[in-house]
Amino acid sequence: MTVIVSAAACSTKPPDGTDGRSPQDAKIAFLMPDIASTRYELYDAPLFKAKVKDLCGGCEVLYQNAGGDAAKQQQQADSALAQGADVIVIDPVDSAAAASTVRTAQGRGVPVIAYDRPIPAVKADYYVSFDNEKIGSMIGTSLVEHLRATSAEGGLLQVNGSPTDAAAGLIKKGIHSAVDSSGFDLLAEYDTPAWEPGKAQSWVSGQISKFPGKIAGVVAANDGTGGGSIAAFKAAGARVPPVTGNDAELAAAQRIVKGDQYNTISKPIKTVAEAAATAAYAFAEGKKPRGDTTLFGTPSELFTPTVVTRENIAEVLVGDGKPLKTAEVCTATYAAACAEVDLT
Repeated sequence: MTVIVSAAACSTKPPDGTDGRSPQDAKIAFLMPDIASTRYELYDAPLFKAKVKDLCGGCEVLYQNAGGDAAKQQQQADSALAQGADVIVIDPVDSAAAASTVRTAQGRGVPVIAYDRPIPAVKADYYVSFDNEKIGSMIGTSLVEHLRATSAEGGLLQVNGSPTDAAAGLIKKGIHSAVDSSGFDLLAEYDTPAWEPGKAQSWVSGQISKFPGKIAGVVAANDGTGGGSIAAFKAAGARVPPVTGNDAELAAAQRIVKGDQYNTISKPIKTVAEAAATAAYAFAEGKKPRGDTTLFGTPSELFTPTVVTRENIAEVLVGDGKPLKTAEVCTATYAAACAEVDLT
């Protein structure tokens, strides 16, 4: 690690961050946080790479995934700088720890784009994401409205994301804005380390024993923690209450079709990945994207997603021209359920 940092220190860039190279030969680092959420490998990375190639045939994307390890992500950032990265796009494992990456890169004349998750402690050069607080509000409001419509009784469990992820904190805040005044008691809540589904499952299992028959619903901050929550109820032989999600993963879509999961959030990942790629190439050209709002003092682009339930999954998420293909969702196991929601 010392050698990598030292090598990066020897290549401080001029103000335009290009080392004198043509922007058409730029190196753009794309550093993703984990594989617990399948979206990064399946969607964000390939979509980002494709847009960069479209904008700049000679550009190179230095892609790395930290696997949920903040120290590893720091090493990957140092390595990218040592390789001459002109721009760093980072979705931080740990939003606080990523501040040192921003400072180091900016100190070498390399702009940093915070992707998906913000970096509140320092000002990145740009931020591209979804409106995470609104996502939390949408998740919670959708569940509460459903519970009211079905005259559900009992309280709620709230399964938040990683305590080191600033975006998870915004989602959590948004969920509370919907849940706290809902009339449903919040029985307990949990911040899930590294968003790991297994840890969410273990915690929910304990709550099922603690509140037998009293859990009306589970507000889970993403599909992984939602899937873990559902697995906990099934393992306990208990009725699965309505459980939320977020990210519109394939497995979540199948759970929604089957009726195991109540909702998810369909994010315009293609839109966000391409916006980040466009901004990164602009920085490589020596330009400064302005954004359409400001968050944590950083020029930002924030996109609004859509709540998906069984009622609108065919319209929003699955089918021709949509994020997920019917064939991959409607395997033999889910064929009958797919037919019920017009996914054929």
